[in-house]
Amino acid sequence: MTEIFPSMFVGKRGTEWVYNLWRIINVEEASAMLDLLIENGFIIDGTGNPGFYGSVGVEEDTVTIIRGSTEGVDAARKIDATSRIVSPGFIDMHAHSGLVLLAEPHHEPKVRQGITTELIGVDGNSYAPFRSQEDFKRFVELNSGLDGNPPLPGTWSTVEQYLSMFDRKAAVNIAYILGNSPVRIDAIGWDSTPATPADIANMKAIIREAMEEGAVGLSTGLDYPPGNYADTDELVELSKQVADLGGIYHTHVRYKMGDMFIDPFQEAIDIGNRSGIPVHITHFYQRSPSTGGGAQLLQLIEDRAEAGQDITFDSYPYSLGSTRILIVFPDWIHEGTPEQMKVALASAEARERLRSEVVPRAPTWHDMWLTYFKRPENHKYEGRSVAEIAEMMGQHPVDALCDLLLAEDLQVCYVAEGLNAKTLPAFVTHPLSMVGSDAVLLGDFPSPRTYGCFPVILAEYVREERQISLPNAIRKMTSFPAQRLGLSDRGILRDGMKADITIFDAKTVSAPATRTEPKQFPIGIEYVIVNGTPVIDGGSHTGQLPGRALRH
Repeated sequence: MTEIFPSMFVGKRGTEWVYNLWRIINVEEASAMLDLLIENGFIIDGTGNPGFYGSVGVEEDTVTIIRGSTEGVDAARKIDATSRIVSPGFIDMHAHSGLVLLAEPHHEPKVRQGITTELIGVDGNSYAPFRSQEDFKRFVELNSGLDGNPPLPGTWSTVEQYLSMFDRKAAVNIAYILGNSPVRIDAIGWDSTPATPADIANMKAIIREAMEEGAVGLSTGLDYPPGNYADTDELVELSKQVADLGGIYHTHVRYKMGDMFIDPFQEAIDIGNRSGIPVHITHFYQRSPSTGGGAQLLQLIEDRAEAGQDITFDSYPYSLGSTRILIVFPDWIHEGTPEQMKVALASAEARERLRSEVVPRAPTWHDMWLTYFKRPENHKYEGRSVAEIAEMMGQHPVDALCDLLLAEDLQVCYVAEGLNAKTLPAFVTHPLSMVGSDAVLLGDFPSPRTYGCFPVILAEYVREERQISLPNAIRKMTSFPAQRLGLSDRGILRDGMKADITIFDAKTVSAPATRTEPKQFPIGIEYVIVNGTPVIDGGSHTGQLPGRALRH
């Protein structure tokens, strides 16, 4: 039997070679015909324990582990996984697929990474419930530079109706978290009015109904209006309701708060302490530049965990950030509906003020690249820096952005250098971290993490740099996020668990995507199985859509 990089299965501090105490079936017990038999692979089960050689049987959507010979085991299909890693399918803790997946259900940029489940509804920006279709369309337009504005296969108003749009209609599973922006729009409206006790009661009722219909918790994106109009006290009250129902608080923190270093994360910690809710900080990293070091940020989280607070985070392994370009504009330009924003963006008076207030979310305008334009006359700007585009347009960068936002109905996205690459590995490999791609699925020049987030960890952090063992890296991608999301039958290869499986070559897995050539699929991820159905088969997409909405 070929040995597969044995040294990468052991962390820097070593690990005990203790196998899981599972019920391992005998060949004689496998009397029924299996739908699929994955033979002779090196199984890394997702728990963080060392792997072992064995086979995985799949009957319908359920897994059976087989140790020893498979002679005499009948299966409709067999896959030879010799010299391959067989692991649970990967779980993405931060996905912007809530609309795009409905329009492009094959979802190749993500499923080809080995991802079988995504968390959608992040950053406070989710797409149900909306009682008003007018408000829904406005919200889609407002957030289109991040989540897109694709043609949709139908309409919905409730969480239940929305989740039903994904069942057996997408390549991957989704878990859904409720964003506080639609909750606030429904109860208060589009402006920054403080919530009254009656508003809080209304929002709690919306949360209760959404979680009863399948949402796993509450998300916030405290750089994104109108959700960022919520103050700390409002978020504490809403989180109490979520905690009572067993959900989590998943937060893009208020980065502009206080010292803009520790204070944004301290607010998330305080919300958890005051409400009793489990806290998950998304895309946690050291910004560049920042007033302190990455070790200080990690120590803050470690201290809270050691004190007994339930707190985790996710990170991605790239120094490039990406979101809608509207994030660089001050809150006052967002006040009201998108229609009101467009009036302001066209105003000479507003533009004069904006020129003095809007600054790049990067060292300079040369370090921010625009990545999506739907109007043909603007395609020439795709992948170019804001500085270069402004020069081409003969305008101040802020005027150029305003004109492009108006022409593109606000659907403009950017990629920029914004993370400290030197400290990033400490976040990605930390025991409390998971993996969240934060992938924006728009245009020809998205961040390379859209195509490479998970495989780059396997290739660089595990194989090349030996910063983390393969079992621990797999745990971050599988059982740890499944546990966080309450997905009790996912994330581990064990008898009776759901058959979400990724098979890859540890020697060749890599992520060739770069900033200038980002739309390149990973290498070495050969099979991706979702609910027992192969979606990636021998490196090719089968066209199958077996994904489900995994309800709370």
